[in-house]
Parts: sequence; C-alpha cells; structure tokens
Amino acid sequence: MKLILALTLTASLSLAQNQNAVSVSNKVFASMNSKLDARLAESLRELSELRTKIAEQKIPMSEKLNHAEAVLSQARVEYDDVRRDLDNRTLTVTTIRKEIEQRAREKDYLTTLLGEYVRNFETRLHICEIDRYKQIVEDARLAPEAADLHPDGVFAFQFNLLEESLTRVEELAGGTLFHGRAAGEDGLVKPGEFLFLGPIALFASDDGSLAGVADQRLGSLEPTVEPFDDRTMAEMTAQTVKNRRGRMPFDASLGNARKIEQTRETLKEHIAKGGAVMYPLLGSAALAALIATVKWLTLAFVIMPRRSRLRAFSQAVRDKNFDQACELAKKLSGPAGRMLRAGAQRLGQSREVVEEAMYEVVMDVRFQLNRMLPVVAVTASCAPLLGLLGTVTGIINTFKLITVFGSGDVKMLSSGISEALITTEFGLIVAIPSILMYAFLSRKVKSIVDKLEKLAIQMLNDLMFEQAPPPDYESGKELSETDSEQNNHIEAPAPALG
Repeated sequence: MKLILALTLTASLSLAQNQNAVSVSNKVFASMNSKLDARLAESLRELSELRTKIAEQKIPMSEKLNHAEAVLSQARVEYDDVRRDLDNRTLTVTTIRKEIEQRAREKDYLTTLLGEYVRNFETRLHICEIDRYKQIVEDARLAPEAADLHPDGVFAFQFNLLEESLTRVEELAGGTLFHGRAAGEDGLVKPGEFLFLGPIALFASDDGSLAGVADQRLGSLEPTVEPFDDRTMAEMTAQTVKNRRGRMPFDASLGNARKIEQTRETLKEHIAKGGAVMYPLLGSAALAALIATVKWLTLAFVIMPRRSRLRAFSQAVRDKNFDQACELAKKLSGPAGRMLRAGAQRLGQSREVVEEAMYEVVMDVRFQLNRMLPVVAVTASCAPLLGLLGTVTGIINTFKLITVFGSGDVKMLSSGISEALITTEFGLIVAIPSILMYAFLSRKVKSIVDKLEKLAIQMLNDLMFEQAPPPDYESGKELSETDSEQNNHIEAPAPALG
C-alpha cells in the first residue's frame, strides 16, 4: 500500500514538473517503473504472505472464539442457575420468615389461650381444691412473666396444669379423696379428709368432731363445713370419708336449697329490716283497720224500717191523720225512724218546715256515718309516701355503707337495700286495702243516706197528694240507689235533702 502511494505521488510530481520534457523523463520513468513493479511485486508477495498468515491464524482464533462463546454460554447457564437459585432462596427465606411470623403468632395465641385457661381453671376450682392445686396454678400463672425462662419451659408449666386438669376431670367422675383443712361454723380450722365427687365436697375431720358439706363462705379463705341437722347423716358422711365407700347424703340442688332456707325469715324479722319508718306505717295501718272494722260493723247493723210499718205511716200521712202518723213514727227504729219522727212532729205546718226538720236529721246521720272515715282516706294517701320515705332513707344508708366499706361486699349493703324495698312494699300493702275499704264504706254511707232521702221525698209526696193510692212497698224488694236517683227528680225541693 505504501508503494502504491509513493508511485502515485512520484508520477504526479513528474507530470507536474516537466510535462514538456516527456522524452527526457521516459528513461527516468522506465527506471522508476521497473522499481515500482519490483516494489509492487514485493508488496503483492507480502500481501500473499499476510493472507496466508491470516488464514493460518484464523482457524485457531475461530476455535478460541467458539471456545470463548461456549464458555460464555456455560457461564450464562451457570449465571441463570445461580440467579434462579438466588431467587428461590430469596423466596424460601421470605416464606420461612412468613412461616416464622405465623408460628410466632400461633405461639402468642397459644400462650394467651393457655393463660386464659389457667385463669379459668383457678376460678372453677372448688374452695377445698385451692390448696391442692395452688402450686401448680401459681407456676403456670407466673411462667409467662419470668424473663429468664425459655418459652419451652413456659409451655411445660402450662401443659403440666393442663394434664392435671384432665386428671381432675377423670377423678371427678369416680370421686377423689385428698387431705385438707376446713373450718366449722365456730371458725376453728381442723385438718381432715375431703371426699370430692362431681360438684359435691364432703369433709370429715380427723378427730371426728366435724362432718358435713364443704362450701365457700363469703369473706373466708378456708372451706367452711355446714353440718347436718340430722346426726345420722353426719355419721354417714364421716364413715364414707373414712372407709372410702358407703352411703353418703346428696343434695340435688347443689346447696341452693340450704341457701334458700337461710333466706327465709319471720314476719317480725321482715318488719324489723324496714327500719324506723315501719313504726308509723304499721301504726297508721292498725288505726285504719280498726276504724274500718268498727265502721263496717256500725253500717252493717244500721236498721231500716219494715215495709209494712212504712205503708201504714204513709197511709196515715195521706189521710191527714197526723196523730196516728206520730204514733206510728215513734215505733220506727234506726235513723229512718228518727227522720220520720222529726217530720211527723211538724205535720200540719208548711212543707218547707217539715222538709227542713227531716233534712236536719239526714245531715246529722250523714255526719255520724262519715265520722272517722277520713282517717282511712288519709292512711291510704300517706302510706305510699311513708314507703317512699323509707326507700329514700334506705338508699341513703346504702350509700353511707358504700362510702365506708366500698361496693365489693354486697351482703354488707343488703341492710340498706332491704330497708328501701320493704318500706315500699308495706306502703303499698297498707295503701291498697285502705283505698278499697274507704271506697266500700263511703259507698255504704251514701247508700244509707240515699235511702233516707228517698223516704223523706216519699213522705213529702204523701203529704202533698190528696187522694193518691198508697205506695206499693211490696213491688220493690229494697230501697235501691237507682230508685233514689229517680225519685230525686219528682220534686224540686228534693235536692235540699241530698
């Protein structure tokens, strides 16, 4: 390539310097041409050698290239495998992490569940079993809070309690006997044996002085034995606990019957729980009952004249035989006789005078019959108010006890609550009968007064009519309130008697 360039440059220079001296330079050109041919031939030889070398080196380099490509392909395969394995490992790590988190949540849930089971197990234990399972329950309860304890150890304590609870269930089905302590009604704690069968726990002391049903008493940390009233049942319990077999008493109500029996009280005890308000309440009730009884007997024995005598008196008034009417009126008894005698003594005078005389007697009778009845009405009105007063005082006492003792002990607050409810109860018990008695007695008084007014109106009518037929007392069995209301419209002056 260099030779060709040099030749070209030389030819160009020669042509440029001397175009006119062609002939002179032909020799030079020939000489240069031969040199250039020689160089061209040399260049062609070098080119051929170079091509030969290239051909000789191309195959090994191609082989090297193929080998490199094969190595690269293998490297790519290995890279893909490594990348795939890395992705798989990353996915595996993620899955493992998720599984670890899930197992951690399951562990926390199981720990919480077992902790809840421990608490529920402790609350479901009978009072006589607390000492028996005290250490196991305490270890299982405190295990999650121990910082130096491995989680396997926590589960070990909790599963130990679980196994003990399953063993306890199996024992309850057939009964179990274990040693323990219980207190009697006198408060003395004695050692002995418990026979625990289902929900029933029987206890017999070692010295044989205490035997009965063991149960929990409010405010006591020891099981309390409630002895039997029957000595035979106590001996039966002691022998069964001692011999581990035999006949034993069984309470189908699980102690509820005994508790219900303890809540029963006499009327005197029930009244005493009502507090100081019960005294005026019962006093007013007794006074109202006494007055109502006396008034009922008084009204029951009010005598009304016979119809035959009333017929004769009415006929004498119609016949204007005033002397005979006075004599017949003297024979009539009761408030009706008093009223007719007062009217008969003024026969011959004006109607207004007779009417006023009888009206005076009717008013006096009405006053006598209604006497003391307002006491019953006042009792009916005041009894609920006294009951409400007792309710308020009972609630006040309850809040005082809450301030002093708190609200944890309900039995301590029962006195104030009982006072509030009992006074309300007796207030209604007194008020309702009082209202009924007052309504009945008032209606009875009104009935008697209405009958007197009817007799007075009939006498005035007999006095006014000249030739009217005598009244038919046989047609009506009694002087009813309906007749009284109808006869009130016969004469205009009649309302003056009512």
